[in-house]
Amino acid sequence: MAQLPHFPQQLNSRQVLVRFFVRLIILSSFAAFSSVGFTRSFVALLWMAIILCAVVGFMRREPVFHASLNHWDETVAYAALCALVSGLDQHLSA
Repeated sequence: MAQLPHFPQQLNSRQVLVRFFVRLIILSSFAAFSSVGFTRSFVALLWMAIILCAVVGFMRREPVFHASLNHWDETVAYAALCALVSGLDQHLSA
């Protein structure tokens, strides 16, 4: 049985940061035009980004605790942002 090719595992941390912010701009743009409200759609899109980054990190076999940034670090950043937005929404709506 043929093995799948191994993708290059090292990306520059600067490239990962640019990828993170580009995704964040795209997600917030989609959430801004949502009919259910910015916060609810932004949280849902952040959850999808969390799942996507975790799956890609797992599929590429990236190390979880590594010196350079990777998809796992993006997963944690999206999760923290999701918790922050959810907490602020609950605090401001109360």
